[in-house]
Amino acid sequence: MKKIGILFGQENTFPQAFVDRVNEKAGGEFTAEFVSIDQVEQNVPTDYAVIIDRISQDVPFYRAYLKNAALTGTAVINNPFWWSADEKFFNNALAVQLGVPVPRTLLLPSKERPDDTSERSFRNLRMMDWDAAFEKIGFPAFMKPHSGGGWKSVYKLHNPEEFFRAYAETGQLVMLLQEAIEFDDYFRCYCIGGKEVLIMPYEPRNEFHQRYATQMKTTGPAGEKLLATIKDYVLRLNKGLGYDFNTVEFAVRDGIPIAIDFGNPAPDADVNSVGQQNFEWVVEAAANLAIEKARAYQPGRDNLTWGTFVQRSAQNGFQDAIPAGKTAAKKSAAPKAAAPKAAAPKKAAAPKKAAAPKAKKAQE
Repeated sequence: MKKIGILFGQENTFPQAFVDRVNEKAGGEFTAEFVSIDQVEQNVPTDYAVIIDRISQDVPFYRAYLKNAALTGTAVINNPFWWSADEKFFNNALAVQLGVPVPRTLLLPSKERPDDTSERSFRNLRMMDWDAAFEKIGFPAFMKPHSGGGWKSVYKLHNPEEFFRAYAETGQLVMLLQEAIEFDDYFRCYCIGGKEVLIMPYEPRNEFHQRYATQMKTTGPAGEKLLATIKDYVLRLNKGLGYDFNTVEFAVRDGIPIAIDFGNPAPDADVNSVGQQNFEWVVEAAANLAIEKARAYQPGRDNLTWGTFVQRSAQNGFQDAIPAGKTAAKKSAAPKAAAPKAAAPKKAAAPKKAAAPKAKKAQE
């Protein structure tokens, strides 16, 4: 029997609740457990049809293990190939294409050169016009790493002097300069399986354990319209990015929800921070998703979720490879009957050449 596993680190409440809920709901069809890793050999399948990943963003060994597991058929949530590649600047650019509002954002070169580079490595890079950048983004502004999370190396800046002091501390980090959104309402939204959405009022200015202790301020028809728009944006982003288990944050300014953060490979699901009601929702939704994925599992196949951006890119790449004037048929067409031709006289067959010996493959 293939199993459903959860791979986790320091969190305590969600993993056990998830395992208990899956075992309760699966009725013996599947068994859920904490993932157990022994020897990891290349291209050898695991015992798991599904693995919920809660830690590999911090542990490279686990990340390599999950990619190998995915290659051999395990449905890993979230797709380790995609979340390893995505980052905040790209996500913002994709959001614009998806029609989801995001803050004005610029990508900044690192203050210090990466190791093993020199000035010659940056001959294509022009000097930054800081005055133009500040005019584009305005103040107050946030500066944050273009890849990362957990509010690490995030600065709120009110003028150019504060910017340059903070920028000097960022070392080799590639940073974003982003307009600060002064908001009326703020929401954090779970999205599970690309279809289940829980919208939670959230106050990021509160202490961590008090951030969910707040109420939605927009009410009446305006509030209903706002929630519907937020749900639509959440689904657009998660389908575009291909996340199975994600959170999206929105700051609402003048009635418009602006996506602030929406790429979280292991979003917080601890009962002590999200609260009992939200915790119950995410445990149930995650268990349902894992069971659904386990039932759809096909041994040795790609059982990962890929976003529409990646799928579209792959399709476009395939089309670009087709010679001009030709199109790829979805199914092989039956050969057309050719008009009868007069039989040509047969020529004597040329003697066959001896086959060349096959070259041995080099070990890679």
